[in-house]
Amino acid sequence: MTTSFEPAGIWSAQWVPTDAAGRVDRAALAAHIAFERRAGIAGVLALGSTGEFPHFTIDERKTVLSTIAELAAPLPVVANVSDIRPRATIELARHATSLGLAAIALMPPMFYPMSPADVLAYLLRVADAAGLPVVLYNFPELAGKRLELETIAAFADRAPTIAVKQSGGEFAYHRELIALGRDRKFVVMSGADTRLPEAFALGAAGCIGGLVNVVPELMVRIDAVYRRGEPGDASAEAGAVREVGRIMDRLTFPLNVAAGVEARGFTPGAPKAVVSDESRTLHREIVAELGALFDRLGLARHRNAVTGGR
Repeated sequence: MTTSFEPAGIWSAQWVPTDAAGRVDRAALAAHIAFERRAGIAGVLALGSTGEFPHFTIDERKTVLSTIAELAAPLPVVANVSDIRPRATIELARHATSLGLAAIALMPPMFYPMSPADVLAYLLRVADAAGLPVVLYNFPELAGKRLELETIAAFADRAPTIAVKQSGGEFAYHRELIALGRDRKFVVMSGADTRLPEAFALGAAGCIGGLVNVVPELMVRIDAVYRRGEPGDASAEAGAVREVGRIMDRLTFPLNVAAGVEARGFTPGAPKAVVSDESRTLHREIVAELGALFDRLGLARHRNAVTGGR
């Protein structure tokens, strides 16, 4: 299978607001995606780690994918279909195909250890069943295993690989992945929101990040100057993104993204996980601190947020 689609630019690792029963808050999601689109994002990753996909049932994930595909159109949408159960992954991949989405994203199965050969066999099985281009999704801190260069190369030789999303703490891995991508004809989309100038200097094609939910206009500007070579200086924007990240990182991921979304004035929805009083207090402090920062930066805040019980 060949494809001409190649992701680039700033993509939202989309936050998904839900009510206390776990149902998607369509109005809140629509308002948030519209905001990101006005800022100039290039696409959406649906149900990635920022989208908290493990908290949803398979049917709920199908509903989320359908809703995001509708609200984001005509922007390209990549569906993360990763799951510990191969049958569930294939079912979600086929749903993404039925929606006409641009590609699927695949992590290695979580929890149990697997040999590299078994990881490769799993990835190939899903790709064959889906019939869509694939974004390999490397986030070892969450998946519990690293997508090794040899596995990625073998997969790219046999399946339609358009990108690797590189997330987590191993920033130096960008260099090796980008070199491999040049050889195997795929691009690298960075998850290193606060280090985009460095990632672009290495040759990353864009970013798929959680901070895009919070400050998309700053990240679009960074992309324009540091990757696309437009005239101007985006060092102030890069510094502002680092400061936003520093404040948000006082709270654990992905709760910190909810705080950022709320600070921009959007409805984050009800927590999908159990949240302690300590984290709720820290959430409120971060919302206030970010709000003050956004005011200083002149970033407009949406005025219809509902906290959803956080």
